[in-house]
Amino acid sequence: MNLLLFAAEELHRDDLLHLAGRRARHVRQVLRAQPGDHLRVGQINGQVGFAEVVELSGEQVTLRCSLDQPPPPKLPLTIILALPRPKMLRRILRTVAELGVAELWLIHSWKVEKSYWQSPLLAPEACRRALLEGLEQARDTVVPELHLRRLFKPFVEDELPAVRRGRGLLAHPGSARPCPVDLDGPATLVIGPEGGLTDYECRRLEEQGFEGIHLGQRILRVETALTALTSRLFAPL
Repeated sequence: MNLLLFAAEELHRDDLLHLAGRRARHVRQVLRAQPGDHLRVGQINGQVGFAEVVELSGEQVTLRCSLDQPPPPKLPLTIILALPRPKMLRRILRTVAELGVAELWLIHSWKVEKSYWQSPLLAPEACRRALLEGLEQARDTVVPELHLRRLFKPFVEDELPAVRRGRGLLAHPGSARPCPVDLDGPATLVIGPEGGLTDYECRRLEEQGFEGIHLGQRILRVETALTALTSRLFAPL
């Protein structure tokens, strides 16, 4: 945890913040902070800064916060991702937040098991927790927008034209064009499931102006491809 995140309503008068639970244990056991020490903190969807440890009392930690810096900028990137296997979902959500992706759409496709949509890891609180963990790692505060769509065809036909920002890219093995490098404008990137998108799904996306791209001859796991594609498309901010 490189940044202690807190919600706006947790900050009390005199800029005091009272922590308990996981965050307090981290301050005590991992950071081993003592009164007078300064820690990096950030308000969710707000500013970042430092906080002085005021008091360690029982299981509670009291900090006095000073927030005077903006969070790092987001990448001008929207990712549309076929819903991954539940055991990969938490890692992918964390990665999306760490990389600075602004918006993530999780969609259905033919090779996505319908049972994946019943996973408790898709519950709003579980998704938010994973995204916050990624923000803590990257010292960011702005939670990526997350959308879930269970039907492929209605999403592509009715919503995708408005969702798309800038250049439309479809990551698919066997595509003719290699992934571009260091884009100078926004982009919307589609990544399929582990087994890939079907020919029908690729055609429907291409009809919406998405161009097929590849990362070479190797077939990568979704989480690896997501990181590799993002890093090629945009230099780290």
